[in-house]
Amino acid sequence: MKKQTIAFLTGGIVAMIITGCHSKKPGSHEVMSAGELMKLKTELVAEFNRLEPQVIQPAEGYLKYPYLIPAGFYKQMWDWDGFFIANHLASAGKPEYLKYWALNLIAGIDSTGFVAGCATTEGPRAVFGKFAMKPFLSQGVYFASVQLNDFSWVEPCYDALMKSLEYRDRTQLDSTYNCYYWENAGQSGADNNPAMNYFEEDTRSYLAPDASTFQLREIIAQALIAGRLGKKEDHRMLMKKAAALEKAINKHLWCEEDQMYYTVDRETGAFYRRVSYSGFIPLIQNLAPEAKGKEMIRRYLINPRHMKANYGYRSLSAQDPDYNNKNIIIPFSNWQGPVWPIANYLYSIGLKNYGFNDELRWLAGTLGRLTLDDIRTCGSMHENYHADTGAPLAPAAGYVDASGRFVGFVGWNLCIQNILEGVTEDKWMLLELPEAGKHEDGQVLPASCMTAGYTSCIHTSRLSVRKR
Repeated sequence: MKKQTIAFLTGGIVAMIITGCHSKKPGSHEVMSAGELMKLKTELVAEFNRLEPQVIQPAEGYLKYPYLIPAGFYKQMWDWDGFFIANHLASAGKPEYLKYWALNLIAGIDSTGFVAGCATTEGPRAVFGKFAMKPFLSQGVYFASVQLNDFSWVEPCYDALMKSLEYRDRTQLDSTYNCYYWENAGQSGADNNPAMNYFEEDTRSYLAPDASTFQLREIIAQALIAGRLGKKEDHRMLMKKAAALEKAINKHLWCEEDQMYYTVDRETGAFYRRVSYSGFIPLIQNLAPEAKGKEMIRRYLINPRHMKANYGYRSLSAQDPDYNNKNIIIPFSNWQGPVWPIANYLYSIGLKNYGFNDELRWLAGTLGRLTLDDIRTCGSMHENYHADTGAPLAPAAGYVDASGRFVGFVGWNLCIQNILEGVTEDKWMLLELPEAGKHEDGQVLPASCMTAGYTSCIHTSRLSVRKR
C-alpha cells in the first residue's frame, strides 16, 4: 500500500527519545504455562486498552461514521485493516464499529460496483491506479448484523453489495479456472509477496489462494445476508457459486505433490512454487481436508526450515531465495520474511481449525511477549518484526511526530489479544461462517461450512467470538 509521509528524523535528540526501540529479548520455542499466559494476557490487555483509542476516529467530512485507522504511521481508513480492527472491537463488545466501517465503505461504491480500498476524510483515495478494496465487505456486513442482532440496516445497501461482487467478477475472476487473482501483490495487501508480481513493469498475474478464499467467504456471507432478507433466489445462486469456487480452489491451487496451496500463472497454468503467507489462507476456511491440512501445517507452517521462527511465523519461507527481514515501509511494506502479527492471527485460525493446540499456546506467548516488550520499550508497536532476532522493523525508529515521539503502529495488532483469549479462556475470534450442513431454507452449503466442530450460529448475536 502507498504510504503517508511522516517526518523521518535523525540526530542525537531523536535517537535519545527512541533509542530503546531496538531492544529485543531472546526468542524461544518453549510453551508458556497456563499461569504465565494468563498473566501475559492481563498485562497486554491493559496496554491495548490504553492504545485502542488511537484507532478510533470521529466522523468527519466524507467519512460520515466513526472510522478506524491503523494509527501511528497510517492516518487513512484502509479496507482490511479496518475489518480486523473492527472485528477485534466487536469481540470486546463494540460491534457498532464494524457496522460503521461497512457503511463508510458502502458509501463509496460507484455505479460500476468499484469501491476504493482506502479512504480519507476528503474522499476515496486512489492507490496504484484504481485500487479496489479487498474482499471483506459482505463478511463485515454479515458479522456486524449478527452481532447487533439487526439486519434491517442492510436492506438499503443490498443492491450495492451485489454490485460490488459483480465488479470483482468482471475484474478479478479468471473464467478459465473459476478462481480469483490480484492484479498485483500490492492489491492483495501483502505488498511485495514474491508469490505474485509486485513491480509495475511485470504484467503477469496469478490465481491466488488468498484472493480466491477471501472472495469465497464474501460470496458465502452475501448468500447468508440474502437468506436473512428473504431473497431466496439470490441465496441459492450465491451458494451454488460458492460451492463451485471451493471446488475450483482445491482443483487448481492445491499441489498434491507438495501438499501446499500455491499461486498459479494464469498464462501457463503452472504452479508458482513459493511458500508464502498467501498459501495458508485457505486453512481459515477449512478448504483442505483434515489430513492434508495437517500435513501442510507440519511440513511448512510449524517447520523452522520454512515458516516457524523464534518470534512467530514468517511471511515467506526461509528457504525462498527472496527471504529477507529488511526494514521497509515506503514504497511498500515487506512481506518477504518478517513476522506480521496479522498474518500470525490468520495462521492461528488455521492452527485452531486443524487442532494444533500446543502451537497456538506457543504462538500466543511468543507474540504476546514480543508486542508487550515493544510497547513498554517504544510506547507503541510496529507492523512487523525481524523473524530471527525479534527486532522491531517498520515503521523505523526515526519516524516521529512533531513532539519527537515515535509514531508507532496499533491497528490489527490488537488481534493478538484474541489469540491469547483463545488459549487462556477458550474465547476464540475465528471469523467463522458456521452453518452446519444446511441453511434454514434447505440449501446445501459448501463443504467448508460443514466441518466437524462447527455448530449453527445463524440465530445468535455473537458470531465471531465463541467457545469451542
